[in-house]
Amino acid sequence: MVVVFLLVLIVVLAVLAAVHWYVWRRLVRDVTTPGSLPRRLGTVAVVALPLLSVAALTSARAGAPFVLQQVVAWPGFLWLALLLYVTLSLLVGEAVRPLLRRLLDRRAQAAAPATAPAEAPAPVPVPVPDIAPAVADEPADTTPQPPVDVSRRLFVSRVVGGTAAAAAVGTVGLGTYGVLRGPRVKRVTVPLARIPRAAHGYRIAVVSDIHLGPILGRAHTQRIVDTINSTQPDLIAVVGDLVDGTVENLGPAAEPLAQLRARHGSFFVTGNHEYFSGADAWVDHVRELGLRPLRNERVEIAAGFDLAGVDDIAGESEGQGPDFGRALGDRDRARAAVLLAHQPIVVHDAVRHGVDLQLSGHTHGGQLWPGNYLAELANPTVAGLERYGDTQLFVSRGAGAWGPPVRVGAPSDITLVELASKQA
Repeated sequence: MVVVFLLVLIVVLAVLAAVHWYVWRRLVRDVTTPGSLPRRLGTVAVVALPLLSVAALTSARAGAPFVLQQVVAWPGFLWLALLLYVTLSLLVGEAVRPLLRRLLDRRAQAAAPATAPAEAPAPVPVPVPDIAPAVADEPADTTPQPPVDVSRRLFVSRVVGGTAAAAAVGTVGLGTYGVLRGPRVKRVTVPLARIPRAAHGYRIAVVSDIHLGPILGRAHTQRIVDTINSTQPDLIAVVGDLVDGTVENLGPAAEPLAQLRARHGSFFVTGNHEYFSGADAWVDHVRELGLRPLRNERVEIAAGFDLAGVDDIAGESEGQGPDFGRALGDRDRARAAVLLAHQPIVVHDAVRHGVDLQLSGHTHGGQLWPGNYLAELANPTVAGLERYGDTQLFVSRGAGAWGPPVRVGAPSDITLVELASKQA
């Protein structure tokens, strides 16, 4: 197992090194002159930024002071997003580069006859004196002039590289704004056969993947709480990955959760990131804030259905994890069951236990395109509502972001799930 991990690590590091070399070549070497200040600064940046990214990814688990985590998080994580999109843009530019050079070559060839000098008359021989003028002894200017083709290549490299950099910065800038602005509300109606008429129109506010950490803090939580409360839900479900850090560092950032208001209360289940951050401590803390943790248990909701929650599968490494038998085993199957489970991959267990609706998060909808295609390989549903047997699965894109505070092609959301009774 250790050998496999080391091999994977070596491959990942080799790929990252190759990508950084490619970016340096196209954005630094090809667009600057040797020994120039821009080339030196660009080279330093391409070396320093990945080191900051490593620091941002590892500082929390290494126990670094929280202030240091905050210092390295912004440049380190943003560089990862910029690296992705500048690389994709440069790869697109590889197809444009030869076309642009061919266009410039044709324009130069077309302009050559028009700019050629007129034919001069034959020179008249002039006697050369025996003693040459003094200026004849001065050395001729032998400074080599750059070929026209070199200047064209430099021009093409600067156009392609500049366009790629601008596209990447614009994409990441808009994606960052979307995260910092806060999630928008989505509304989804889910018809359930076993929901009684009294529960028709029952509204559950689903929020996942808030990811409080070195970048997203108390203001982010307050925006989410205000947005949820504005929907006036009957019940609030926080389905995991609330934090990326300890209660000691992030407890104050989570305090606005105490302001959540819903007729039948607020509920919480753990996500995989809670187990990187001290799950038991966070369960105790959210309980103090007024949320009810559901740890492999269920409650009967007065509207006429059961609400169950299971621990995330990451808890299995700590002897916890989901226990569907404990949460759902002895319930009345005539009642509808709504399950809170962080990862959509457990939907097949939900089907076996007769769950009507599973509410999940975890995927972020891919967060950074084309990450959605990778997310599809590991999850049955990446975002939205789908059916598996008699169970419907809804997956939220989440309200925050992990790593880079950037979303591209997967906007953050809070979803108001409205239950519809077929008896109504």
